[in-house]
Amino acid sequence: MSRGLGDVYKRQGYEFTARVQTAILRKAPVAGGLTMTSEPLLTQLIEALRCLPGVGPKTAQRMALHLLERNREGGVRLSEVLIDAMQKIGRCKQCRDLTELEVCSICANPRRDQSKLCIVESPVDVLAIEQATAYKGRYFVLLGRLSPLDGIGPAELGLDQLAERLENDTPDEMIVATNPTVEGEATSYYLQRMAKTHNISVSRIAHGVPLGGELEYTDQSTLAHAFGSRLLID
Repeated sequence: MSRGLGDVYKRQGYEFTARVQTAILRKAPVAGGLTMTSEPLLTQLIEALRCLPGVGPKTAQRMALHLLERNREGGVRLSEVLIDAMQKIGRCKQCRDLTELEVCSICANPRRDQSKLCIVESPVDVLAIEQATAYKGRYFVLLGRLSPLDGIGPAELGLDQLAERLENDTPDEMIVATNPTVEGEATSYYLQRMAKTHNISVSRIAHGVPLGGELEYTDQSTLAHAFGSRLLID
């Protein structure tokens, strides 16, 4: 092979390599019908599943392989419902709970007790109360709790909207159901002040020794809170 012909082949090799690198970045087809992507679809699927809470690389891999090997129909159904939910589910304009309607079913139900308003931190708390209790009042979802260090103040929790609701609906009782954390207690104190400003009675859900628990195995902070919030028995 002559030197000139070798230089031509070398130059063509460089040009093809450059096209391949460009195709990888753009995910475009390369001359000759070859399609190059930055990652295989299986890898992309595994990485996408890792966005779920508590799902690490191994769990995501098992999920992906299960869908591909044993339940492709379920995987297609999951993708369709997921896209539909992401596009249509929003916030109730009254309580800020998740709903695909302008007003959620709880706020729109005339049989719910309008004299009671329960304040919770997240939509999952609404589900927990609805499933475990006989509460028939209404809700307001804060979507968080006061945390100045994280930049979460009254505006981020929609407390202006809550104040308007207290003014217009005038419930008889506000039930504070925030979590018993430092931020949750600070939020509870702020809500109590709001309720008093509107002359609304306020109550706090009880915290303490769980039903069926034993004092010996109860942590010190929970036991101290239970003693501090004890009630008289008639």
